[in-house]
Amino acid sequence: MGYGEDLRARRGGQARPDPTRGRIAVAAAAFVAVFALIGGRMAQIALFSGGEPESAPAMAEAGPQGRPDILDRNGVILATDLEVASIYADPRSVWDAAETARALSGVFPDLDVEELTLKLQAKTAFVWIKRDITPRQHAAVHDLGLPGIAFRQELKRVYPNGRAAAHVLGFVDVDNKGLAGMERAIDTTLAERTAHGEPVTLSIDLRVQHVVEDELAKTIETFSAIGGAGLVMDVDTGEVVAMVSLPDFDPNHVNDDPAENRFNRTTLGVYEMGSTFKSFNTAMALDAGVSSHDYFDARAPIRIGRFTIKDYHPMGRALTVEEIFEHSSNIGSANMARKMGAERQKAFLASLGQLDPVPLELPERGMPLSPSNWSEVSMLTISFGHGIAVSPMHVVTGVSAMANGGMFITPTILAREPGKPIPVRRVLKEETSAEMNRLFRLVVEKGTARKADVPGYPVGGKTGTAEKATGRGYARKALLSSFIGIFPANDPKYAVLVIIDEPKGTKETSGFATGGWTAAPATSRIVARIAPMLGVEPVRAPEDEAVALAQGESKSDAVLLAQDH
Repeated sequence: MGYGEDLRARRGGQARPDPTRGRIAVAAAAFVAVFALIGGRMAQIALFSGGEPESAPAMAEAGPQGRPDILDRNGVILATDLEVASIYADPRSVWDAAETARALSGVFPDLDVEELTLKLQAKTAFVWIKRDITPRQHAAVHDLGLPGIAFRQELKRVYPNGRAAAHVLGFVDVDNKGLAGMERAIDTTLAERTAHGEPVTLSIDLRVQHVVEDELAKTIETFSAIGGAGLVMDVDTGEVVAMVSLPDFDPNHVNDDPAENRFNRTTLGVYEMGSTFKSFNTAMALDAGVSSHDYFDARAPIRIGRFTIKDYHPMGRALTVEEIFEHSSNIGSANMARKMGAERQKAFLASLGQLDPVPLELPERGMPLSPSNWSEVSMLTISFGHGIAVSPMHVVTGVSAMANGGMFITPTILAREPGKPIPVRRVLKEETSAEMNRLFRLVVEKGTARKADVPGYPVGGKTGTAEKATGRGYARKALLSSFIGIFPANDPKYAVLVIIDEPKGTKETSGFATGGWTAAPATSRIVARIAPMLGVEPVRAPEDEAVALAQGESKSDAVLLAQDH
């Protein structure tokens, strides 16, 4: 085509399309779209990721899971989650590991600069720098503007009441996983129940818990003891209203206290309980048809093999069942057991749950120590609380069955649902329960536990003092002094157990450190404070005068108060 023809075509004719230009336009559009997509994704990350690098691993993305609140029976928060900030690093984005480590150590002096430098030089996408930092620390690190350093919101378990009910609640690790107590139970045996995050309501009454902790701590200090335990249980529901083990710990700062403080004496510790265990021996005999007025020989010590069973304060005569219980006679108790036989004794204790771990929701549950061969010697010593070791929870559960009409109720640390039937099984006759309540009251009125009584709130119970077992026998000066009580004795609602570990006698107690001098008075003070809280109506009776007289025992009473071995 000549120049003229081409010109005519451009002026008046139709020009043919250029395929090259179309391909360029399509490529350009695709290029713009890709960059728009990338830009949009980057904007999304910047706006919604909280500044975390996209490469952070699943651990950082998932984080700790929220835990249900734990409440006391009145709705008071015992444990809850709070949001806190933590700091981490993507080492790939850190410009200068050594300089970054030095800068961070200025905010966190406890950080090891060399160790942190190595972490920041690692060939990984994520390393923790510091968990659970304060708002001030958060601001300080933010102001540093360090590349590769970022923040993440986490959940921290908080216990607003500090040490209160520490052994009940337990604690969690840095990732909010339960390690002990109810916290562990929530992650294990109660996992299905708590899967939807509903609060866990305990049977614990924080008010009662504080009272028991306070009085137990005072008693431990007064008698220079190494520790103690306290329990309050509703005898009709099996609910544990208070559970105290001292020394304790702060679940907010678990590692600030010695590791041994985490040991729960009430459920995990097993002990020879001494004369408090005579309650089981007496209930067994009464339920088998023995009368409180039947006599058993207590004139002389019982010698069997290389063992000799004797009384702390021998009466030198035959004693009725009532007198055996009132005066805490080892000889009389042994002869009662001898009449019952080893097979009946073992079966009776089994029916009251004394030979198996207590069925409680807490993971810390001790296994009772009982004879593999239930010999005659075992039978006789078990009758007065030696030769068998159980937890305090075992004792209070068994005595609750004696007090409530003879029904064994599985103990619980969870609040019972209103209106829901409570599983029970009969283990004692009603008349046996009534007679045991009378004998419990008698011990407080006339026997070894007179210091346990409270005007207006008649208390019944049994003292106990056991020499602690060692590898070579028993330590005569290392006592476990206790009192198991019920109140009000005329219509029992609650059982209370107080144990003092290795108390030392004082001038005021004439050097005695038995249950009648240590645990019984502590129980009196506890009952006086918690009875109104629990809605127990005071009883005005002629016996109140006897209570008043009991507050001022003469020195001659020391013998009686000390004979609860």
